[in-house]
Amino acid sequence: MNAHPVDRDERTVAVENASYRWAYLVLSFGLLVIVMYRSFAWRESAWDLLGLVVAGGIVPLLYQSSNHILSTRSAMKLLVAAVVGGLLAGCMILLRQA
Repeated sequence: MNAHPVDRDERTVAVENASYRWAYLVLSFGLLVIVMYRSFAWRESAWDLLGLVVAGGIVPLLYQSSNHILSTRSAMKLLVAAVVGGLLAGCMILLRQA
């Protein structure tokens, strides 16, 4: 009997997924910080970078939905987050124009 070493097990997959999650969070929040800096310091609009952040959230949503693993609770959390984010963005726009 040959005992082949295991290259990938559940722990490896879990650690890889956690690393991807951390990378996604760093990139997303890093882009948001850059967008805020461009907006407040340079008075530039950074819709291209903000679009990347939004697309980074839409891609996993569509993938999970197409594979039928998106629960109702998760969908409601995403909807509430989108509404709150939209309201905060609207308030910031109104405050900036004043």
